[in-house]
Amino acid sequence: MKKFLGIFLVSILLFGCTAQQIQNTVSAVLGSSTGAPTEQEAGQGLKEALSIGITKGMGLLSQKDGFLGNDLVKIPWPSEAEKVKTAMLNLGMQKQVDNVTTSLNRAAEKASGVAIDVFIDVIKQMTVKDALNIITGGKGAGTAYLKKAATPILTEKFRPIIDNSLGQVNATKYWTDATSIYNKIPFVKQVNTDLTGFVTEKALDGVFKMVEKEENKIRENPLARTSDLLKKVFGFADKSN
Repeated sequence: MKKFLGIFLVSILLFGCTAQQIQNTVSAVLGSSTGAPTEQEAGQGLKEALSIGITKGMGLLSQKDGFLGNDLVKIPWPSEAEKVKTAMLNLGMQKQVDNVTTSLNRAAEKASGVAIDVFIDVIKQMTVKDALNIITGGKGAGTAYLKKAATPILTEKFRPIIDNSLGQVNATKYWTDATSIYNKIPFVKQVNTDLTGFVTEKALDGVFKMVEKEENKIRENPLARTSDLLKKVFGFADKSN
């Protein structure tokens, strides 16, 4: 570095380099991750960031206890069925209640793995303008874009997987048993929840929460920017906000 600086100063004195020439020389020799990223860099950086968030987030969700063991996304009983849960607990049926809760979350874990390919397809179709708006849009901007673009496709793909998974993990049986017991109680209003629709909606909520969590890590934590491109693009975004 000292040798370079010495040569650099001599060049200024002997050849009268302009300020722009000096800047170009420094950039060429040392390289630079500072300054505004080009539109292409912005697009590539945003896509890289979202891809990292998606891959990591979906990897966590699709493993055992990815939903069940994560309070951020854990799927509860449907709100209209809370009275069923309360009645069962009052009857000492904790195990049956736990079986329902576990099975709902297992179904979501099975479905979440397909989200990666859907998200990647959406990201590939993202325009440069979209990318620039997301980068400067602040926390959750990328996730909001993905949510708008991918929700219809994900819903279509999730629902049959969850419907099948609910049967595989005995959720349908546990749910039928639970509601049958409750519905036999005199004078109660019958409960008939669309379990597949409920779990699909909650699974998608969980997916987007995890993507946003990972996206914001890259925005907030420089250490999470694992490439020079991410450092340049989001470092610029930090200064712009």
